[in-house]
Amino acid sequence: MGLTWATAGIFPRATGAEAMRWFRTTRRTSTGTGATGSGRLSGAERDPARLVTFSDAVFAIAVTLLILQIRPPQDTRDLLHGLTSLWPSYLAYAVTFLLIGQMWVNHHVMFDHIRAVDRLVLFLNTVLLMVIAFLPFASSVLAAAFESGHGRQSAVVFYGIAFEAVAALFNVIWEYVRRGRHLLQQAVDTDDLSAIGRRYRLALVWIAVGTALGILHPVAGVVVIAAFIPAYWLPIGGEASSAGRVRDRGPTPP
Repeated sequence: MGLTWATAGIFPRATGAEAMRWFRTTRRTSTGTGATGSGRLSGAERDPARLVTFSDAVFAIAVTLLILQIRPPQDTRDLLHGLTSLWPSYLAYAVTFLLIGQMWVNHHVMFDHIRAVDRLVLFLNTVLLMVIAFLPFASSVLAAAFESGHGRQSAVVFYGIAFEAVAALFNVIWEYVRRGRHLLQQAVDTDDLSAIGRRYRLALVWIAVGTALGILHPVAGVVVIAAFIPAYWLPIGGEASSAGRVRDRGPTPP
């Protein structure tokens, strides 16, 4: 009786039908299956602008850290010889800087097609950035091995595996948003999606070949990985249309 009186006091005019509608609305909100959510595992959808800004900062820090891996010669009595003997560090710096630059460009191409991100995309992108932040260390290991002449095979494989992990994460993120489609722009073109997917799969195969070749011949392995730079800087088929959609949307609000 007391419970009935208390309920009547809280909902004095509520009918049974109104109570059921209230219960269903509350249940949809709590389980994340309403209009603004995409399920328990993926969470609510968010604007990708802050994710892209944060990613840009990590990319910038990663390429900046590369130059800190090059140490000046300790003995300055023959400075010219000391500077020229650092050629493996210069090479590792240039190759890694350009590869990370490619990743940054293709990261923007990918997110030009993405309308919203959920919690899974946030997590996968965080793991991607974690590996990218690791690349300066892999570059320093490669340079040290070629300077000393020892462990070159292991260094090339280690370097290649780090970049292969980045390529794999690009593919995982893209396949997830491409198959679901609910996170993509409304006017996205199927041919654009296929072109971007082919580019990301090419990265997986190309870097894997260079890494495997590094076991047999370290210099050849580095050459194959470095040869990926001019090929990957070529524009993607879906890049032009995605850039047009960004211009149509206008500047991102602060």
